[in-house]
Amino acid sequence: MELLSIGKFAKKVGVTTATLRRMQETGELLPEHITQGGTRYYSTDQLKLFTKKESKERIIVGYCRVSTPSQKDDLENQVQNLKTYMIARGYSFEIITDIGSGINYKKKGLKELIEKINNREVSKVVILYKDRLIRFGYELIEYFCELNGAEIEIIDHDEKSKEEELRDDLIQIITVFANRLYGQRSRKTKKLIDVVKNNVKNEKDSIETDS
Repeated sequence: MELLSIGKFAKKVGVTTATLRRMQETGELLPEHITQGGTRYYSTDQLKLFTKKESKERIIVGYCRVSTPSQKDDLENQVQNLKTYMIARGYSFEIITDIGSGINYKKKGLKELIEKINNREVSKVVILYKDRLIRFGYELIEYFCELNGAEIEIIDHDEKSKEEELRDDLIQIITVFANRLYGQRSRKTKKLIDVVKNNVKNEKDSIETDS
């Protein structure tokens, strides 16, 4: 029986060595042999079983998001674009949709996606634009995918975020920090948020007038 080092085994199955160590800790996959010095080795039989299990169970997920319910038409367009793209490539997939700010990490769809990735059910996440997944912290989620043997595929790398969404995210960021700084019911909090909303509205009206 041939033994593979943890590095070679990780490369062949498409995960990181950190993932294999975590799987050992959870009992999900134990090395075939561990030397006295702590070097881990895996067998070719484990490689076959792992590869067979991964190819059978993993799925491709298309993730679509908009900020508000008023953008449902945009959400439907995203879904259609993703479906067209993935069907053309012969992907077997499912779609997860979300309605919520790009800085809201508690959205139902995003949590479902993270759970699937964490359970190693996902081989690939397909998104239309980078910020459709999350506005800030994309690299962290990308690394999380890497640790769990998944990848992120971006269809269009040109950022095409709508100004309205950026304004909504800005207001939410200021609201969160104002609540922490002054308290949710503080007059200062309400005043600061009102000032930001008014400035955003005035800027929007100015842009529309100029156009």
